[in-house]
Amino acid sequence: MYVEQIYTKCLAQGSYYIESNGKAAVIDPIREPEPYLELAKRRGAEIIYVFETHFHADFVSGHIDLANKVGAKIVFGPSAETGYETYTGKDGEQFPLGDCRIELIHTPGHTPESSCYLLKDEDGKAHSIFTGDTLFIGDVGRPDLAIKSGFTQEDLAGMLFDSLRNKIMPVPDEVILYPGHGAGSSCGKNLSSETVSTLGEQKKSNYALRDITKVEFIEEVTEGLLTPPPYFFHDAFINKNGYQPLDEVKSKNLSPLSLNDFLGHMKDGAWVLDVRNKEEFVEEHIPSSVFIGLDGNFALWVGAVIPADQELVLVCPEGKEEETVRRLARVGFEKVKGYLNGGFKTWKDAGRQTSKIESISAEAAAEALKTTPVLDVRKPGEVEVGHVEGAQNIRLQEIQDSFEDIEDIDQPHLVHCASGYRSVIGISLLQKNGIMGYKNVLGGYQALSQTSAPIKTGLCATQRRALKENT
Repeated sequence: MYVEQIYTKCLAQGSYYIESNGKAAVIDPIREPEPYLELAKRRGAEIIYVFETHFHADFVSGHIDLANKVGAKIVFGPSAETGYETYTGKDGEQFPLGDCRIELIHTPGHTPESSCYLLKDEDGKAHSIFTGDTLFIGDVGRPDLAIKSGFTQEDLAGMLFDSLRNKIMPVPDEVILYPGHGAGSSCGKNLSSETVSTLGEQKKSNYALRDITKVEFIEEVTEGLLTPPPYFFHDAFINKNGYQPLDEVKSKNLSPLSLNDFLGHMKDGAWVLDVRNKEEFVEEHIPSSVFIGLDGNFALWVGAVIPADQELVLVCPEGKEEETVRRLARVGFEKVKGYLNGGFKTWKDAGRQTSKIESISAEAAAEALKTTPVLDVRKPGEVEVGHVEGAQNIRLQEIQDSFEDIEDIDQPHLVHCASGYRSVIGISLLQKNGIMGYKNVLGGYQALSQTSAPIKTGLCATQRRALKENT
């Protein structure tokens, strides 16, 4: 028996390859099938199942492409209705895989069709459980992402309570827990950066598994849910109804553009997406372009700040064009008109106008903030742990819809996140909308907290829960 976690950092997502005696299964694959095909080929195995834990909202799954390439069966849990051929498994149904078996455990709550998969060895002993978005390390899946299910988030939270207690917690403590996501995903509220645990450890440490009533559970799980990125429902719809093969998407989107063609698409309303590193973008970039660097949580931030149906033209580092198109497709962004041939150098060599983002050191910012407004684009949970006193907090994904809420918007501002990636994205969005004079704080809050800046600390949600339990 062989199990391998394939973790994709830009999605904070875990997919899984399971093999026994030459037969293999894949759980929740990312959009491109190559990692699984190459792994199976290297190990001399045949992929016969592609298991889906639910209709994913935060990425487009590769289940259809992978299954088509190898002739595997796509398996969903009960109540999953799709626009393509699948097998709907029953609760408790067992799927033979070489000398092992995989048991489907229907665990509605995150979504109605959500299911976990329990791997049993050749002796029938439970070895590991693949929990998708039902149970994370330190958290559980949010109950507000099901598309057109007819259930309220309170209904689904109640189902999740029952699923965890009746289906998951009876599984032996020593069973290895493999979740669908880790820290950085918006599918939960307080996910751990760890990607593997055991059920026993989670029974001890996960707030959602402690001894509370259903009413208390529903209140806690639904409290403080931030608005999901708008692309979530777009991707869930795609996963439910099907999509164009990735090879065709890449063929269509991976088009080198002359400067004139690039300018023509800009004139027609395409957004310029610059995926270089933030230092290059800050120094010089195409006016009104949006920065989201490939070296960060690229796919997640594309989905968070760019409309899902928006046409794009790309500015890429040389040799990164295919990677950019592929990673955009992971989150369902397929309206790419092409990339500027030669990258930013083509624009600059043509003598076109450029823009820049002014930066300020944390030490200088600590002095400047006495007279300059501060905009903090981190998540509320981060702000609760510690923030610059008097700073205004608007999380990055909400900036586009919150310009009117920025206090003294026409004045110069200091902008920061945790370390500098998100703040550059935020300032690029502000500049795109004609809001200028905002400076990026180098090193973000991490650097500011080491200066004389007035820092106010508070308890995050997890810390408050721990305090409540201990008292």
